[in-house]
Amino acid sequence: MKVRSDIDLIAACLKNERQAQKELYKKYYSYGMSVTIRYAKNKEDAQWLLNQAFMKVFTHLNQFKTGAEFRPWFRRIVINTVLSANKKFHLEDSNLEGIDQSDEDDVDIISELTYDEILKEIQSLTPAYRTVLNLYLIDGYKHHEIAEKMGISEGTSKSNLFKAKEMLKKRLKENLGIERV
Repeated sequence: MKVRSDIDLIAACLKNERQAQKELYKKYYSYGMSVTIRYAKNKEDAQWLLNQAFMKVFTHLNQFKTGAEFRPWFRRIVINTVLSANKKFHLEDSNLEGIDQSDEDDVDIISELTYDEILKEIQSLTPAYRTVLNLYLIDGYKHHEIAEKMGISEGTSKSNLFKAKEMLKKRLKENLGIERV
């Protein structure tokens, strides 16, 4: 079977061709999972979120601009789906303004950990902390963008990031015996 390009798959999906939808799903499933798993509490939640995102993709595929890259558009839908779901489940909103947000004391311990160890610890965070941590550190959003997307203040975004980092440091010390955090 010939592998179709994204452009061909999207054109076929717009014609409601089930096989093309299946191919697009298979092609982007792993990538979508790599995004949702960081935001979800567990694999089952990540799968549910990803399927919700794919429903939005197929429903709104006519809004995709021909000639643009599909992957960033897909990623944005996945992240927005996660954020919408988290809002429905009442993300924590800590209102601690003015916490020192310095990153200077953070020590790089990532090289000592496996991906699964890091993921497990991130998934143990509250939804608010996990979401801000992912949006800021991994997806590269600025605090004002996070605040807008999550419906919180910029100070709350900064506070949640600070608290998430502190909780991760504590958990890494306790659960993995890493002292340099």
